[in-house]
Amino acid sequence: MKYPLIVFDWDGTIIDSASGIAECIRQSAADMGLAVPDQERARHLIGLGLHDSLRIAVPDLAPERYGEFVALYRKHFLACEDSLQLYGGMQDLLERLEESHTLVIATGKSRRGLDRALDATGLKPLFAASRCADETNPKPHPAMLLELMDEFQKGKDDTLMIGDTSHDLEMARSAGVDAVAVTYGAHPEQGLRAYSPVACVPSVEILRQWLTTHA
Repeated sequence: MKYPLIVFDWDGTIIDSASGIAECIRQSAADMGLAVPDQERARHLIGLGLHDSLRIAVPDLAPERYGEFVALYRKHFLACEDSLQLYGGMQDLLERLEESHTLVIATGKSRRGLDRALDATGLKPLFAASRCADETNPKPHPAMLLELMDEFQKGKDDTLMIGDTSHDLEMARSAGVDAVAVTYGAHPEQGLRAYSPVACVPSVEILRQWLTTHA
């Protein structure tokens, strides 16, 4: 196989959460009386680390109030979390891949948030490891990928990143690994293609077909 180690992003790649996350960001800004970012800007933040996200989303918010914003965001997100669904066909794809590949996660979520999501979806047994934004340098820094590659003793040519944001693709490029962009998530296809992924796929089914042939 070409890519024995396959790294998945979570939000917008495995689970259909991009719109919900963006709306929670917007609601939190409104709650604090701040300028509300439009949907495009809010979606662009998905996958970044906390401080980078807030610096872009609510530039007028003083850093000492970041905790207040995070508490509001968490409240809004927890209220909608149970309604979030895996993309159709994703569980079957992961189950089939796990039989022959090592699957791991690199996400902008917190460790607590990812663990809760893995338990809720029942996908935890399919992933051998994961890295979260509060455990190491967040995307687009390559640390998550480099740490996972080191953990499983895989080289750049052995590793594939799959994600829906420019942050995923920039991380992959910085780590020197190939990436597949999924265009059904948070970021538009045109922006993803600017990072020269080895493929851009519009659906889970097309992703399955590509991986069957190339991974």
